[in-house]
Amino acid sequence: QVQLVESGGGLVQAGGSLRLSCAASGRTPSSYAMGWFRQAPGKEREFVAAIGWSGSTTRFADFVKGRFTISRDNAKNTVVLQMSSLKPEDTAVYYCAAAQGVIVWTERIRYAYWGQGTQVTVSS
Repeated sequence: QVQLVESGGGLVQAGGSLRLSCAASGRTPSSYAMGWFRQAPGKEREFVAAIGWSGSTTRFADFVKGRFTISRDNAKNTVVLQMSSLKPEDTAVYYCAAAQGVIVWTERIRYAYWGQGTQVTVSS
């Protein structure tokens, strides 16, 4: 079983930056894609970004392209979401997730393992 723990959330002013980290532990698969999703109050959980096992393939939601980057360090079993130029509409609970295999999914149903989330609040 894989355990995922997010960190790095907090309060930031519009235009600022935050760095979210996700640490995987337990029985990690031999290969897995990692994704970030977010959920604002009253809204569905939506895809933000994902990265494949090798790190060569990444996917981004349209609303974060050019502002967010994603990276991973397999030796440390971590994935990082670097968020810049944050907007108030980015306010949400951010979740990291893992999907076994090499396909970089964007659909949340494809991810079997989830963290508990970290709150990101962007003030105007």
